[in-house]
Amino acid sequence: MDVKIWTYIIVGLTFALYIGIAIWSRAGSTKEFYVAGGGVSPVANGMATAADWMSAASFISMAGLISFMGYDGAVYLMGWTGGYVLLALLLAPYLRKFGKFTVPDFIGDRYYSNSARSVAVICALLVSFTYVAGQMRGVGVVFSRFLEVDINTGVIIGMIIVLFYAVLGGMKGITYTQVAQYCVLIFAFMVPAIFISIQMTGNPIPQLGMGSRLADGSGTYLLDKLDGLSTELGFTEYTQGTKSLADVFAITLALMVGTAGLPHVIVRFFTVKRVKDARKSAGLALLFIAILYTTAPAISVFARTNLIETVRDQPYSNMPGWFSNWEKTGLLAFEDKNGDGRIQYVADKAQNELTIDNDIMVLANPEIARLPNWVIALVAAGGLAAALSTAAGLLLVISSSVSHDLIKKMIRPNITEKGELIAARLSAVVAVCIAGYFGIHPPGFVAAVVALAFGLAAASFFPAIILGIFSKRMNKEGAVAGMVVGIVLMLYYMVKFKMGWLDDSVPTQDAWWFGISPEGFGSVAMLVNFAVSLAISYFTPPPPEEVQQIVEEIRLPMGAGEASDH
Repeated sequence: MDVKIWTYIIVGLTFALYIGIAIWSRAGSTKEFYVAGGGVSPVANGMATAADWMSAASFISMAGLISFMGYDGAVYLMGWTGGYVLLALLLAPYLRKFGKFTVPDFIGDRYYSNSARSVAVICALLVSFTYVAGQMRGVGVVFSRFLEVDINTGVIIGMIIVLFYAVLGGMKGITYTQVAQYCVLIFAFMVPAIFISIQMTGNPIPQLGMGSRLADGSGTYLLDKLDGLSTELGFTEYTQGTKSLADVFAITLALMVGTAGLPHVIVRFFTVKRVKDARKSAGLALLFIAILYTTAPAISVFARTNLIETVRDQPYSNMPGWFSNWEKTGLLAFEDKNGDGRIQYVADKAQNELTIDNDIMVLANPEIARLPNWVIALVAAGGLAAALSTAAGLLLVISSSVSHDLIKKMIRPNITEKGELIAARLSAVVAVCIAGYFGIHPPGFVAAVVALAFGLAAASFFPAIILGIFSKRMNKEGAVAGMVVGIVLMLYYMVKFKMGWLDDSVPTQDAWWFGISPEGFGSVAMLVNFAVSLAISYFTPPPPEEVQQIVEEIRLPMGAGEASDH
């Protein structure tokens, strides 16, 4: 069978599984809709958290980024995994003990202010919509290639699927769907990696294969070969970094603290029964995530090596079928600048004739390596699972921010549970439509968009949550001022340097403040947030005594077994 038929079969079966789970686990109450009833086991929650976390950026785009960035791409590995350590140690247990459904709910009650809640809702929506744009584009990329539809149509199909199980099942349906999606995506990620590792090095473990000698008997190490191929084409050695130390540090820190401040990840720790289960969930999620994250660099090396060897100075007419298939999507393009009919793939932009979108590398990798058609289709199903699982979690954050934090807590406190559930589902419908628009018109490739979402989370939520847990003196004035300044500063930097609102005569990179890229600027905005929050709180009245007592209690180990349900 050809790839298209295999894709229809495997993607169809996985979609049927997701929809079946959504129908079986549909939410009947707001607690089931928001936090799955609070009764999910740590193992299931760890897998669901991993799927929620390992988005299209992790599955589709991260290995593609590393393929083209080489050593510099390691910042994404360090930042995104290191963030989970922060989350497990500093946030998850305390937030679970506090017992609120959402991050804006925590901030609103901890800072005894609807103003703080309103700012938190706005920040949650900005972070979530920026993040979900990357997921919907990832869905479009997969559909455009493997179902042979354009990216916009692919985004619309993804919107319909995710809307069905997110609106029907809420967090309960999403949780168990994400458990299935984790199994699909990790299997889909590992199978081609193992195949190609054996093919290239004879080692079945991709993480070791990346550093092994080639199986061709030459005795050459794979990384040495890739370094040589890169320098021959004018690129920097694959294993050599080019980013400044300040930018590497800033991006890593922004991704770490952004992870710890992401509302759709934090809400997962409210779905378990006890505080110790929240800790177990975080640890298990890190283990499940590490399987993919330690494999991604290997896939990057395999894909980059195979790509260069396939296209380097080859006649365009001799290109295999995968090349023309990806050309149809517009994500791969050949322009014969010198008219010789051969592909010149070089670092010099004036002479380079091949344009490759980062996001195709993982999806095209099995095709480039000539793996069986069912493996190629499996990777497509895995990419969709990764994108849809995170999109569903983000949509739930958006809908709960509107229905629970905005309508229930501020606009109509007396709304019935049934009315709140209807509002949550209607909010999800509107959110899907907006997310689809951003998926069709994204501000960059998947991982770049997602990195900006982390910057926004770092700039807004992280200081407010950390200070809310560990500082009894932090008050509403400081928290609100810090969040507003942090998010506005990050948005300004994004608009100025990422969206093209800059004088064309000034090279963007040269104009970066402190030499820090937009992906890393969340670190600077976060530090400004901390400074403003602490300064304002010092010159304004302390929080009420009862609030200070709550802060004291959530850090006490005694009585931490059960969290309140209010």
